[in-house]
Amino acid sequence: MKFFPKIMIGLDLTEMDDIIIKKTNIFLKFLGVEKCYFVHVSQNLAIPDEVLKQYPDLLAPGDESIEAIIEKKIQKHNFPENVEVEIFAEEGDHPLETFLRWARIKNVDLIIMGRKETLAGNGVLANGVAKKAPCSVMLLQERRPPGIPKRIMIPTDFSNHNHLIYEFGERIADELKAQLIPIHWYEVPSGYSKTGKSYEEFADIMLKNAEKDYEKFVAHHDHPELKCEFMLDDGGNPGEQIMNIAHQMDVDMIIIGSRGRSKSAAVLLGSTAEKLIHANNSLPMIIFKKKGETMGFFEALLRI
Repeated sequence: MKFFPKIMIGLDLTEMDDIIIKKTNIFLKFLGVEKCYFVHVSQNLAIPDEVLKQYPDLLAPGDESIEAIIEKKIQKHNFPENVEVEIFAEEGDHPLETFLRWARIKNVDLIIMGRKETLAGNGVLANGVAKKAPCSVMLLQERRPPGIPKRIMIPTDFSNHNHLIYEFGERIADELKAQLIPIHWYEVPSGYSKTGKSYEEFADIMLKNAEKDYEKFVAHHDHPELKCEFMLDDGGNPGEQIMNIAHQMDVDMIIIGSRGRSKSAAVLLGSTAEKLIHANNSLPMIIFKKKGETMGFFEALLRI
C-alpha cells in the first residue's frame, strides 16, 4: 500500500544523516516510497572543516560538493535502486522557509527529519517543519535502534477529524502486523465541586462518558474490538505524560494528529503537540496531516 509515494528527507551533513538514511531504509517498503528527495538547506553552503576532513578531494562549488557528499552517504547505506532519488542543496537566509518551499514545489507526501539527543544541534529546523509542514512529518530519533514498530500508540479525541487519523493508524498497523493502542486523555472540569460530588466521583463520571464516546467512535472503523486506554489528566506537561505512558506500555511508535476538538483534544493541538515533539527523543513519531490542509497558511507564510 502506497501511503507516501514521494518523501523528502532533511539532512545537515552530520552523523545524524547516516542514522536517518539507515532508518529510512527500513520504512521505505511499508511507506510505499517511489521517489525520495534528499535536501540540505543552510544560510551558508560553505562546507564545515570537520566535513572537509572526511572528504578532502572535494573541489566543486559548495552546492555540488554537498550533493556529492550526500550521494556518498546514500550509496554507503545501500539505498534501494527501485526508489528514484534526487539530491539538492539550497542556500537561504531563512532555512525553514526555504525547506518548506521545496516541500511544496516537489509536492511531497511525507517529510522525514532527525530528532537529536546527544549529537550537536538544537533541532529548531525539525521542530519548525513538524509544526508548519503542508504534509505529514516523520521524526526519527538518534539513539533508537532501527526496527519495524510492533506497538503503535495513537492519541485520539473521537472528533470527526480524528477519524481520518485513526483510519491511517489502522492501515499502518495492519500493514506492519503491529498492535494499535488508542489512548484518550480525559479531565475533570474545574467546576465539578458545584455538583456536590467529590473529585473522584466526577472523574468516574467523566471516564464512563469517555468510554461511551469511544464505543461510538470506534464502531465506524475496521477494528471495533480494539481497547482504548483512558488516562486522567493530572495537570502536568502533556508531552511528558504521553511519553511516560508510552514507555510504561512499551510502545515503539507514536502517531499523532495535527488537529482536534476543543480542550479535550489537548494532546492533539498545537502547543501540546509541540511539547510532545520536545519531550520525545526516544520514539519514532508520525505527525499525520491531511495533505494540503495547511496550504493556505503555508502559502501566506512564503508569500507565494
